[in-house]
Amino acid sequence: MSAFKSDHNLVRDYITAHDHLQYTTLPDGIVAILLTHSNIPANHVDIRLDLHNTIGDVKEKFRTHIGTHVDHQRLILKSDGQTICEMADDNRMLGFYSVKSGMEIHVIDTDPFSLSRGGGLTDVSLIEKYKMDDETYEKRAGTMREFIREQRKKDPTFKLGQKNTTMGKQPSGDVTVTTQLPPGPESVAGIEVGMRCQVTPGERRGVIKYVGELPEIKAGGYWVGLQLDEPSGSNDGSIKGRQVFTCPDKYGAFVRGANVSVGDYPERDIFADSDEEGEDGKGCAHNHDHSHDEEEEDQDEF
Repeated sequence: MSAFKSDHNLVRDYITAHDHLQYTTLPDGIVAILLTHSNIPANHVDIRLDLHNTIGDVKEKFRTHIGTHVDHQRLILKSDGQTICEMADDNRMLGFYSVKSGMEIHVIDTDPFSLSRGGGLTDVSLIEKYKMDDETYEKRAGTMREFIREQRKKDPTFKLGQKNTTMGKQPSGDVTVTTQLPPGPESVAGIEVGMRCQVTPGERRGVIKYVGELPEIKAGGYWVGLQLDEPSGSNDGSIKGRQVFTCPDKYGAFVRGANVSVGDYPERDIFADSDEEGEDGKGCAHNHDHSHDEEEEDQDEF
């Protein structure tokens, strides 16, 4: 503990070693003070003032920082938190009050109607937030609610899609609004439990263990459950606590039908060369393409 304290003191001494030189570069007759305000919690550090300026001039400069009118400023000179005096004579020069760099000048705002009173300029909780009532919003044109209402007049089952094909641009002419529906049973047509398959990405091979919907997956639609030949999956045939089928851990995966090709895909011989591996999959009986090549990267796998 003593060693830590010693190191702490060394760091502190290093950082503060030149504190006494902080104001040595200021020109003669110029001081840098801390400006504080009775209604505003934020401080203004190292405000430079000319000792030859009058208190009236100083107040005018302060007005540009704090907003308080000159007639409503009381200036209190402080040093190390202790009050020295009130600088009440606007005609006196600042130097008359022996102001030195590092001192604090505290401004007391005497305006009873000051905007800064009670946190008026700093407390955002006092700002009344605009709230539009439901009736007013219902009457507005060009809102999302109006858009949905118009679409449901054409199609009562309309729901907003997840993809925006207009890229934020206003479509021109007659536009047919389509929704992005999850893959249906047609996406797994021809895929049956027990078939050998190859799945992308990675050209991984395995056997079909499940075909159907999975309520546990929020995206919905039809999925294909696989037991892979190698531990390149993500589960043991379970999804969110439900055991859909059984296989060793990391050998199971749930993928979209668009990523599955079924046919003559025997297990690869790990000692076979790449040419032989390429010939193994030539006898594909059913390739589940469905023209989804561009969307394969968007398909989820669990």
